[in-house]
Amino acid sequence: MAASLGLLAATSFSACKTSPNEGEKGGAATDSVAAKPAPVDTIKLKAMAMRRDSLKADSIAKKNGQLPGAILPGHRIVAFYGNIRSKGMGILGREPKEQMFRKFAGVLKEWQAADPSIPVQAALHNVTITAQGTAGKDGKWRLMNSKATIEEVLSWAKEHNCLLFLDVQPGHSTLQAELPKLEEYLKDPIVHLGIDPEFSLSTMPGVRPNQRIGTLDAKDVNFTVNFLARIVSENKLPPKVLTVHRFTRKMISNYKNIKLDPRVQIVMHMDGHGDPVLKKDSYDAYIKAEPVQYTGFKLFYEYDARPKPHHIMTPAEVIALTPSPLYIQYQ
Repeated sequence: MAASLGLLAATSFSACKTSPNEGEKGGAATDSVAAKPAPVDTIKLKAMAMRRDSLKADSIAKKNGQLPGAILPGHRIVAFYGNIRSKGMGILGREPKEQMFRKFAGVLKEWQAADPSIPVQAALHNVTITAQGTAGKDGKWRLMNSKATIEEVLSWAKEHNCLLFLDVQPGHSTLQAELPKLEEYLKDPIVHLGIDPEFSLSTMPGVRPNQRIGTLDAKDVNFTVNFLARIVSENKLPPKVLTVHRFTRKMISNYKNIKLDPRVQIVMHMDGHGDPVLKKDSYDAYIKAEPVQYTGFKLFYEYDARPKPHHIMTPAEVIALTPSPLYIQYQ
């Protein structure tokens, strides 16, 4: 994956014409054939461009600490998660729009008050390619939101000065097949990406979503990083944020092989629900113990507080975790 290059158009030459009695024999006939341009290896050129842009980004990051416009670590992102067409997937979509944004405004104030040292950045996290209970015509067990839905949630984000994360649950498809469908939206500087190994089942034939917890490998994360890095370079964008959901060890394999790129900021996001003790233990076991770059933490309105005396962790409790999460998500 790489930044696009404008390729030089091959110049075409018209073959020289001679009279019937001229040039029919001898060496002169070879002059009448146009020389064909050498074939262009576009894959090699794109790879060279990708390497060039990567080295340039590395150089800027080493000199300045990060690329211009990078959101992390200078902000803490607080997101509402769900799907605006579903009441069952999360707070985003469960409540009417204006009621939800009033609630969100209160949450943002709580986070800012809990840690005044770091600005809070609001975000909407919309599950855009969703694992399904039926296989569909192509047998891939996933469905993408309509263009109208994506554009509507993007308009919500812009209206309320939020980032927008498009989340992908690939089902029995792959990230390689699904991510290109979102490229047009990722060209917008406020649009970022989430990938969910729980619903990545391409290595588990015959398994329906929610029957087993899926998995992604470092090579899948690296593909995603390269995909986003190319979009950043081609469109001269600030770095993208990539959230990777995780609440078991097997959800991400070979984490040490994940390669960092300053054009993409990776958040390993603790996605499990339960009582605070269980959530803290999961964070320590699957996020802190296998660090990649930045960390995230999810809070569930419907599940974390049940049964009593369990409760939804407060901003202060989450901030006290080590390392302190810079991406917070409410479902």
